[in-house]
Amino acid sequence: MIKTFSMTDMGQKRKVNQDYVYTSENPVGNLPNLFIVADGMGGHAAGDYASRFATETVVADISESHEKNPIRLIRHAYETANAAIIEEARRLPDHEGMGTTLVAASIIDDYLYVANVGDSRLYVIDDRISQITRDHSLVEEMVRAGEIDESAARVHPMKNKITRAIGGDYDIRVDFFDMKLNPEDRILMCTDGLTNMVEDEEIRMTIKSSPDVISAVQRLVDRANGNGGYDNIGIVLIEPFARD
Repeated sequence: MIKTFSMTDMGQKRKVNQDYVYTSENPVGNLPNLFIVADGMGGHAAGDYASRFATETVVADISESHEKNPIRLIRHAYETANAAIIEEARRLPDHEGMGTTLVAASIIDDYLYVANVGDSRLYVIDDRISQITRDHSLVEEMVRAGEIDESAARVHPMKNKITRAIGGDYDIRVDFFDMKLNPEDRILMCTDGLTNMVEDEEIRMTIKSSPDVISAVQRLVDRANGNGGYDNIGIVLIEPFARD
């Protein structure tokens, strides 16, 4: 059985929470479950609106689809949400330029399927922590090109500059990943409000040392805020094969 817990938090510095999370351990359309984390961008309430609207659009599109292939199903939902965000930004003048990151996952039998646009992340955690998604950010491109290392990337002044977003362009490119899960694996989905504030190994140790998913998520939020809380924090933690 799947156990999950999710939370968003304003953080210590922001006045609007632009992070949005969605979890369903029950079927959504032809998917047996669905988990989403989004981090909106845009002035005033536009980022808040974008993350929620994109997530709701993805959920609705998946719910109504007859497609059974999970990759095609999620791709169509992302494309629908992307076009809808662009049209909403045109329709609402004060929402011009809005967009959002979007990472979604579904567990089918013992396989994990992931779709990602932006720099919100999905990790698989067991005895080590493995980032499955790749950040679509200017700084990550610099890391991959060998121009800077990971430690420099964490403090780079352009670390929040993303290169792909839902709502950024009609020709949206979505990354897909799939992998076989092991019985002890836990899945963490989160916005950069966590990963910019807490090192990966500290994230792993916090999760591994917590008695359940609820306390693990609460402790991660506390650590992010304790380290400065410079951004909103959005987290979904999943135990795919939880034991009672």
